[in-house]
Amino acid sequence: MGTPTMKAWRVQRPGPMSSRPLQKVTADVPRPAPGELLVAVRACGVCRTDLHITEGDLPVHRAGVIPGHEVVAEVVEVGPETDGGEFAVGDRVGIAWLRHTCGRCKFCKSGDENLCPESRYTGWDADGGYAELTTVPAAYAHPLPDRYSDAELAPLLCAGIIGYRALLRAELPEGGRLGIYGFGGSAHLTAQVALAQGAEVHVMTRGEKAKELALALGAASVQGAADPPPVALDSAILFAPVGDLVLPALEALDRGGTLAVAGIHLSDIPALNYQRHLFQERQLRSVASNTRADAREFLAFAGRQHLEVTTPQYPLDKAADALADLGAGHISGAAVLVV
Repeated sequence: MGTPTMKAWRVQRPGPMSSRPLQKVTADVPRPAPGELLVAVRACGVCRTDLHITEGDLPVHRAGVIPGHEVVAEVVEVGPETDGGEFAVGDRVGIAWLRHTCGRCKFCKSGDENLCPESRYTGWDADGGYAELTTVPAAYAHPLPDRYSDAELAPLLCAGIIGYRALLRAELPEGGRLGIYGFGGSAHLTAQVALAQGAEVHVMTRGEKAKELALALGAASVQGAADPPPVALDSAILFAPVGDLVLPALEALDRGGTLAVAGIHLSDIPALNYQRHLFQERQLRSVASNTRADAREFLAFAGRQHLEVTTPQYPLDKAADALADLGAGHISGAAVLVV
């Protein structure tokens, strides 16, 4: 009896999408290691980080990796020596970006495991969800809220979680004015969280469909990506991976305001003018991954406060098309591969 196989996509040689770096393959079904769960993928979000890995904006961590880290799946096997904890065969489970931390360093011990020097990531250091089956360490799997379809849940597992982390890093005061730069998968979820918390949200983005979605979700204003908002902002989040936007975003902040940059990759930032962009105690902060606590808090929030998740869907066989559409700016909301 031969080794069971599955359909999957691998990053064979990182490069522009026009060079077809993502290749459809027949791969062996992975075996769960001690401490892991084997899961059947039901849906996997298409994240801009997947695009950065595929096109080579991020360095190769695993040659020929299967990308995808917004995975909704069903547990089909509990690995050896694994305490499944809250998960059993047949359960719906979520897989997110963070896959491993050491548990010993000063960052892990202080609750900042996202800064662990030994951290590893789904779809970058280990194969992810652009496949029919994958594995996940049970300690890094997430229970999922009810009242969402598989496709709706998938973007919550990175776009939602990292947006939530970025909102925390932006230190938005209660009832404050939040600026959002770029309005894709993560931004359209983060805007809803901020609105539910009583914020006034202003969106700066280039796409007409994105502007329409922002207004439909309750944004107080929308304008071009680098245009000034109509009011001074208490906080802002930059979702677009465009360093040029750091300057207008900082300039739009009120005194004491904070700009959080949500992406793992950002093009170079032009020279700052201290008086225009940073003086009066404005802050510029990065966002590095997330902790499991962030994920649990956000998913619990999503269970209490139903979020509208815009999910253009593609079959698994069209994963390369989905990534190309994302790179070309043709997707409004958060695209999802459906298996």
